[in-house]
Amino acid sequence: MNKYGLQGALKARPGKGNELADILLKASKLVSDATGCYIYLVGHDSENRDIIRITEVWETKENHNDSLKIPGVRELISQAMPLLDGPPLKGTMTEVIGGKGL
Repeated sequence: MNKYGLQGALKARPGKGNELADILLKASKLVSDATGCYIYLVGHDSENRDIIRITEVWETKENHNDSLKIPGVRELISQAMPLLDGPPLKGTMTEVIGGKGL
């Protein structure tokens, strides 16, 4: 059952966390029907609302890579870029072996 998982975080410029989260929620809608997408969660960090955490589970890494080609995804990425306060925070790739929701 091994799946491709990503857990990451993006830090928005001060006061821009809600705007960044809204863009990522739009992205979640675009990829929700993508081949191999099981989970795409977006949330505010509990200690800093300008840090947005993203959790994704895909059938394969290739499915994730293909999701970047979905119409509208690149546009959302370009909207998000000016809101970022630096590069993505250290994330992790995981080999998801199961659990509730899968």
